Amino acid sequence: MKHSPGFLKLVDDAKSRVREVTVAETQRRLEGGKALLIDVREESEWDAGHARGRIPMGKGATERAIEARVPDRNAELILYCGGGFRSALATDNLQKMGYTNVASMAGGWRAWQAGGAPVEKSK
Repeated sequence: MKHSPGFLKLVDDAKSRVREVTVAETQRRLEGGKALLIDVREESEWDAGHARGRIPMGKGATERAIEARVPDRNAELILYCGGGFRSALATDNLQKMGYTNVASMAGGWRAWQAGGAPVEKSK
């Protein structure tokens, strides 16, 4: 997907403030029971397939729903989307909300699949 220059500028700005982790690091953190994996993609994307063990919370609802789903602002959260752009934006916003241990998974869903990480399908 080709992204607009304005969107890419916004993402680059957010990425200057957020920590990105690899798929391998994400898997290690999940296997150790240390992190929660949050899928910020849209419902239709999630329905087509998602990372096993994730919490669905679309980008449009992340900031609204996070405090009820994960009230601990020190909890380790790793967010992912399709390619790592929306998750960077959401990660930046969660940090602004006071979440102190949040990261964006570099490459998103595409990197997760390419890395052979476990997936589930809802339909």
